[in-house]
Amino acid sequence: MCGIAGFYHRHPSPDAAERLQRMAAALHHRGPDDSGVYLRGGLGLAHTRLSIIDLAGGHQPLFDDQRGLALVANGEIYNYVELREELIAAGRPFATHSDCETILQAYAEHDRDFLPRLRGMFAFALHDERRGTLTLARDRLGIKPLFYTETSDGIAFASEIKALLALLPTPPAINPRALAQYLQNQFNSGEETIFEGIRRLPPGSALRIDAEGRIERWRYWSALTVEPRQCSFEEAAREFDQLMDSAMHEHMRSDVPFGLFLSGGVDSAILLAMLDRYQDKPIRSFSVGFSGARLSDELDDAERIAHRFRTEHTPLKLDQQAVFRRLVHTVWTADDLMRDYASLPTDILAQHASREVKVVFTGEGGDEVFAGYGRYRKSALQRWAKNLIAPGSGGFRTRGHWRRPWPRRVFGAELQAAQAAVREPFIQAWQATPRRWDDVQRSQYVDLTTALPDNLLVKADRMLMGFGLEGRVPFLDHRIVEFGLSLPSELKIKPGQGKLFLKRWAEQYLPHDHLYRKKRGFHVPVGDWLQGDFLAGLTEKLPRNPAIRQWFRAGGVEQMLAAQKAGKDASREIWGLMQFAIWHRLFVEEPGQAPAAEEDPLEWISEG
Repeated sequence: MCGIAGFYHRHPSPDAAERLQRMAAALHHRGPDDSGVYLRGGLGLAHTRLSIIDLAGGHQPLFDDQRGLALVANGEIYNYVELREELIAAGRPFATHSDCETILQAYAEHDRDFLPRLRGMFAFALHDERRGTLTLARDRLGIKPLFYTETSDGIAFASEIKALLALLPTPPAINPRALAQYLQNQFNSGEETIFEGIRRLPPGSALRIDAEGRIERWRYWSALTVEPRQCSFEEAAREFDQLMDSAMHEHMRSDVPFGLFLSGGVDSAILLAMLDRYQDKPIRSFSVGFSGARLSDELDDAERIAHRFRTEHTPLKLDQQAVFRRLVHTVWTADDLMRDYASLPTDILAQHASREVKVVFTGEGGDEVFAGYGRYRKSALQRWAKNLIAPGSGGFRTRGHWRRPWPRRVFGAELQAAQAAVREPFIQAWQATPRRWDDVQRSQYVDLTTALPDNLLVKADRMLMGFGLEGRVPFLDHRIVEFGLSLPSELKIKPGQGKLFLKRWAEQYLPHDHLYRKKRGFHVPVGDWLQGDFLAGLTEKLPRNPAIRQWFRAGGVEQMLAAQKAGKDASREIWGLMQFAIWHRLFVEEPGQAPAAEEDPLEWISEG
C-alpha cells in the first residue's frame, strides 16, 4: 500500500527533480516507511511506501533493466504467489519477493493482455523505455485511486489530487457540475473531478501514452458482462464456499499484523468469522460508538460479536467535540470533495488502529454485491412513479440530498445552471445495463460504478491511508462481485429483508438474531450535535466566507442557519457548505497545507 505520482513529458524540464520531490512529499502519509524517485528524460516516477509484503526487498520503483521497464504501484496483488510461479515457469526472472513485481513480469510476458491476470486492488504506472510508452491502470472496482491531468507537454498522474496540485503552478478552476453533484449526491462521480482538467482513471480501465503524447484508453473489465442465472440456494452456497475460501486466503497474505474494523452489522461480522476460522491467533478488532445522541449505536452488538470470537477488542465512544475536530483532517485526507459523515469516526479508528497494525479488513461492498440496501427493494410501481417524476434511471436514486426550498434560495447562478448534471452518473449507469438484467441487478450496478468507487471507497482508502493504514475489502474481490451480481433476485431479497443469500450462508458461523435484525446502517449523529455554541460560531462565520459568497447566496445561507437554530433540520445542507469552505481553503486558497489530526473547524472557515 503506497502512494504513486509522476509525469511523462515530451520535453525534459530543468526543475523536474524538484517537482517530482514535491509530488512525493504530498503523498508521504500514504507511505511513511520508504520513498523512491526515478527521473529519465521527460519521465518522472515517485513512490512512497507502506511496507506490507517483502519488507526488505520491496523498494520502488521496480525495474527490469533487461527489458527497459520501470514500475511504481499502489495496492496489493493478492494472487502474486500463483502468478509468480506461472511467470517463473515461463522463464521470467524475479529480483524481489514483492507482490508488485508480478505486474512488471506479467506485462513483459503478456503485454496489454496482462491486466485480467491480476487479482487485487491496485493502481500503477509502468514505463516501457523501448516502446516509449507509459501505461496507467486501476483495479476492477476502483479500490485504489488514480488521478491524472493532461498538459500541453504530456501527462501527470498521482494517487491523490493534492500531489497533482503540488506539480501545477496554480489550482485549476472548480468544476460547477462536480460541485453540484457533491452537494446533491454527497459525492461527484465519473471521470470528472471537482477540478477542471483533473480526471479519475475509471475502475477496470487503463491508459497508455506514447512519447508523442498520443493517448490510448481501454477497459479490461466490466460488470456489464455478468450473465444472470437461475440456481438454488444450495448450489450457490457450494460455489460461494470455494470463492470465499480462495478470497480470504489471498487477502490474508501479509508480512505484518492485521486487524478488523468491526461494526454491529453483518458484513464485518462475517469477515471476523472467516479470519477466526483461518488463523489461530486472536484478531485485533476496533469499533466505534457515540455519546450524546438520540439514536442508539451498534457498539454493544459489535462487542457481543467480538466476545463470541475472543478478539482483542478496542471500543471507542466518541462525543461531539471528538468527531467535529476531525472534520478538517478528513477534508484534507479525502481531497476528492465528499460529504460522508462516516469519514469522521473512520478517521479516528484509523489513527487508533495504526498504532497496533498496518492492515485492517473492512466490510465495504457487501451491501452492493448482495443487495443489502432498502433502495433495492422498491416495488415496480414505486420505481415507475419515481421515474415519471425524474426520468431516465428507472426510478433509482432520483432524490437529491438538499431539501426544498434550500437549492433555490442558496445556490448561486452557476450551481443553478449545473443542476441538470446532478443525476447524469446514475442515468448513464442505468442506461448502460443489459435488458436481460432485472431492476435489482441494475440498481446494484449503478451503485457499484458510482457510490462505491467515488464515495465509500474514497472513505475506505483515504481515511486509512491518512495514517499509513492499509484497508482490505474481500467482498470486492471481483469474482465475488460477479457471483453476487449474477444471483437471481429471489435469493438476494424479499419483502423487508435484503442481503438474504449472504445471511443464509452465514448462519453456519453467526447467531440468527444478529444476521436477521433490522438493518440500521452506520449513523453518525451530526444532526443532533449541530447546535448550541458551535452553530452560533458557524452562523457568524459561514455566510461571510469568500468561497461561500462566490458560489452561494449569503442571504439564503443565513436563512438556512436560522432554520437549523429554530429546530428545522438543515444539518446535511449546512455540513456540505462547511466542508466546502474548509476544502476551498485547503486546496484553492492555501494549497500545500497539511492540518493536524485534530483542529477546530471554525478556525478554518475564514471570514474574508
